[in-house]
Amino acid sequence: MGSAIGLREDFDGAALRRLSRTTTSANQARRLLALAEIYDGGRRSAAARIGGVGLQIVRDWVVRFNARGPDGLLDGKAPGPRPRLNDAQRQALVDVVESGPIPAIHGVVRWRLIDLAQWLHDEFAVSLDETTISRELKKLGYVKLTARPRHHAQNEHAMEAFKKGALLPNWQRSGQPSQRARP
Repeated sequence: MGSAIGLREDFDGAALRRLSRTTTSANQARRLLALAEIYDGGRRSAAARIGGVGLQIVRDWVVRFNARGPDGLLDGKAPGPRPRLNDAQRQALVDVVESGPIPAIHGVVRWRLIDLAQWLHDEFAVSLDETTISRELKKLGYVKLTARPRHHAQNEHAMEAFKKGALLPNWQRSGQPSQRARP
């Protein structure tokens, strides 16, 4: 049978009990009280009884406490599943959304989520549903807007010239002021 893993030297039972009173996490407080029992010379089975767990869990707490101190006894967030898209695929998605579809090539005049899902499948063999694509686009800073489609071959210089000419007022002085109607 192996020997028990020792606890850090920079804490004692009284310090852990003080920390357990000030923490806002009930699980951390329970773990600190169990380790305080070990610091005070108690058996690890007694610490497991105080913590409401088995001996293996107490050992895990000791390892976490020795590595990161009292913060190691906080509940962490699970990492979750790995992302379906890597950074290169996300950048390609941004590029295709920014450039917009070409009707002759893509067969659509504006991107819909289902069209982007089909494009991702064709380009990268990645199958994503519309909800996942929507979430990815939202993380990338895009919002779902429906805009008028833009023709892929429109001339932006001609548009700017038209806007400038259309915004200039075309005032003309009329000849005679009109007569007011009399009541």
